[in-house]
Amino acid sequence: MGDRPNIILIMTDDQGPWALGCAGTPELRTPALDQMAEEGMRFENFYCTSPVCSAARASILTGRIPSNHGVLDWLRGGAMRGDQKHRRGDEPIEYLEGIKGYTDYLAEDGYVCGLSGKWHLGHSMKPQKSFDMWFPCQFGGGPYYAAPMIKDGEPYVETSGYITDIMTDKALDFIDEHASKRPFYLSVHYTAPHSPLIDNHPRELVDSYDACEFPSIPRIPLRDEATWKPFPEPETEEWKESLKGYFASITAVDMNVGRIFEKLKDQGIADNTLVIFTSDNGFSCGHHGFWGKGNGTYPMNMYDNSIKVPAIFWHPGRIPAGAVTDIMVSQYDFMHTVLDYAGIEADLQDREKLPGRSFADTLHGIEGAGDDMVVVFDEYGPVRMIRDKKYKYVHRYSCDKNELYDMENDPGEERNLIDSPCMTDIALTMSKRMKSWFANYSDPDRDALKEGVTGNGQMDRSGSRGYHQWPEHDTTKGEILSGNAADHPLANKQNRT
Repeated sequence: MGDRPNIILIMTDDQGPWALGCAGTPELRTPALDQMAEEGMRFENFYCTSPVCSAARASILTGRIPSNHGVLDWLRGGAMRGDQKHRRGDEPIEYLEGIKGYTDYLAEDGYVCGLSGKWHLGHSMKPQKSFDMWFPCQFGGGPYYAAPMIKDGEPYVETSGYITDIMTDKALDFIDEHASKRPFYLSVHYTAPHSPLIDNHPRELVDSYDACEFPSIPRIPLRDEATWKPFPEPETEEWKESLKGYFASITAVDMNVGRIFEKLKDQGIADNTLVIFTSDNGFSCGHHGFWGKGNGTYPMNMYDNSIKVPAIFWHPGRIPAGAVTDIMVSQYDFMHTVLDYAGIEADLQDREKLPGRSFADTLHGIEGAGDDMVVVFDEYGPVRMIRDKKYKYVHRYSCDKNELYDMENDPGEERNLIDSPCMTDIALTMSKRMKSWFANYSDPDRDALKEGVTGNGQMDRSGSRGYHQWPEHDTTKGEILSGNAADHPLANKQNRT
């Protein structure tokens, strides 16, 4: 194996950047992840490319922005044959067909790759992106008990237990099989802490939060723009039960992360393994007056709680212990960093359309590394953002509701300065830079500005206008959906299938 490290990516679904004990929420019990941060490097400014799961996951895998790879919203269909309930047509869609991911480059360099958990990038039955072990969810998510999965190429319902535990079991088997062979890459993609939140997690973990007053969670009345209307107002019984479910699901993930670390130690490969923990997109539990992520409001939002994710990198002896960095990096940097860290010099496909840069030097503790990584960009359909160390500018092409925040003096994003005369030049400069950047890295045939992205799901490939629209008469901005609609902004305890 030489010096090539094994690589494990542990990724959750809908975890806010605040949702770790070590990230400022001490009432949330995450001892394994807190220890991982103590022994590794935690990023305070790790941004997703789009505050919704499928678009963000496609960018992590390919290094491309959504307006280049064409996954512009959460995928409402295309996962299974006969999935016409949620999309037009009858055949599953391989959304990233023809686009190489970093797992392809790892495999070309001798890595064996495995996936256990959420895929949600189309065709679930077919192993893609050079994954040898393929244990995905059938759809984007679903219930935590009786979860619909794919095993040995066939769909089935997992009835033996809690899906977070079962995903880990499969991951541990993969580690056992490959620990002494060629280097391996393993994706462990938990569906937690995504809804459903109530009556879906181990009772003992939920009950363990009975006495918790959730002091870190703001008490803000739900705003009119909130799309996740079934969530209750603060301090009600259902509000507390929803928080208990969210916290319990993360504690369950943490317990399973501990199992993965124990396996690495038992196999004697901890010193040769890079472990990464992150999430696909952020999440708010009442922060800013809504529950959810980018589509937790309409128009879609770009609050830091939606577009930032927790991120911890761990590799004993290689990554400085107890380091916390505030450099600004994005998921479009992830592919470059993983390949660089693994020592792979790949001839990257369409390199000119890949905006990312490696931050491997930062991981190695090189002084001054990452100092030039001070601007990130984000998109969600007709909403685009540019963010530097001091300011955030949000442009909405679908309506006249732009935003400008002074993030140094107003980190809570409470005062929109867009109409302040003294901020006009700053807004214009950031707007010009943002438009130029997206013009450079977007694919004209897949640019989200040409599509009808609303936050309510993508039903087909971009370019086909396959987006579910908000009904004009629907004051709650959508209906409760099932199955493949796990990323619908209203998917909560009523969404069980």
